[in-house]
Amino acid sequence: ACREYALGQVDSQRSDFRRLGVLGDWERPYLTLDRRFEAEQIRGFAKIVANGHLHRGYKPVHWCLDCRSALAEAEVEYMDKTSTAIDVGFAVIDSAELHRRAGLAGSAPVLVPIWTTTAWTLPANQAVALGAELEYRLIEAELGNGPVRLVLAAELADSALARYGAKSATVLATFSGHVLEGLKLLHPFYAREVPVILADYVTLDAGTGAVHTAPGHGQDDYQSGLRYKLPLDNPVDGRGVYVPGTALLAGLHIKAAEEQILTLLREAGRLLCAQKFQHSYPHCWRHKTPLIFRATPQWFVSLDQNRLRESSLAAIRSVQWIPDWGQQRIENMIVGRPDWCISRQRTWGVPIPLFIHRDSGELHPDTLPLLEEVARRIEAQGIDAWFDLDPAELLGTAAGDYDRVTDTMDVW
Repeated sequence: ACREYALGQVDSQRSDFRRLGVLGDWERPYLTLDRRFEAEQIRGFAKIVANGHLHRGYKPVHWCLDCRSALAEAEVEYMDKTSTAIDVGFAVIDSAELHRRAGLAGSAPVLVPIWTTTAWTLPANQAVALGAELEYRLIEAELGNGPVRLVLAAELADSALARYGAKSATVLATFSGHVLEGLKLLHPFYAREVPVILADYVTLDAGTGAVHTAPGHGQDDYQSGLRYKLPLDNPVDGRGVYVPGTALLAGLHIKAAEEQILTLLREAGRLLCAQKFQHSYPHCWRHKTPLIFRATPQWFVSLDQNRLRESSLAAIRSVQWIPDWGQQRIENMIVGRPDWCISRQRTWGVPIPLFIHRDSGELHPDTLPLLEEVARRIEAQGIDAWFDLDPAELLGTAAGDYDRVTDTMDVW
């Protein structure tokens, strides 16, 4: 159906171009669904594998709930979105230890508030991040339900307290974020201990100076998770529904779950504020709908594996650029470019024709000659040659030990 639709569009465009008087080799068009082109794409992919740049990773990617697929950076647009921004208090488990680190006596209960526009990610929370050198204050504030002690960034304290409707506030101590590293907090609605960690992405632009960290739902969070060996928990499936076994929320779509999460926070006395907030947010370039970050196993062209970034920058510097500012522009793109996610979970497209060992997760030792054989078959039969393939045709008796990859390639 996709092929028929695409070829119909080719015919329509060809007719329009001819009518407009455009000259072209109309009977031999350049088409990416041409079998020869698809075969050459497989051979190009084989070069990436041969050069040691292919990487399989389980990490957060932009995910479109309408495409039901991962997206690359180039498929992401930023548009305004109105979200519910919430301030959530994480209770300090050993408040006496916090007071000691802050240079005070006592053990009164303390909350570390975070601010987030993605309440649906809270089930995956595994830490709260502070800025190591940022200044924080331990403040006793009089809120609607009585006095409470809060840890807030000094520069954001006044705005946060105003959101909470504080009637009065007293600064008890001032300290840098690194003082609280490793302190244990209680998840706001699960019986889960989460640590205070340090991260350089904590800013003073908005919020509280404490950042909710879910390694399964954000790139910065993921990097912090690697550094602190945090669990990589992703309780959301490709449809945006919490998977079975997700306490209190299993089976709910993340949109429908937001009100349930707010209710859980209110019942636990951990919701300090909830208000509408308009901000720039990543959207799918096809559907114009908001994306989510979710950790899934994907195939990447790694910019750092086998020095691809380094060799790319060297190649850029060997070129004469006209105008000369073009060199700096593309250098900056390469320097800051994340790994390129090349896999898509779609039902039609040029395949990533790999066999993965079921136990070890390793590529088949004959991957390069297998890729050439697949390219030859696709050249003769098209992409269906892979999807209709009986793996035993290529692997023989070893076929039962390997899984065939069904992902398709990014089309950019």
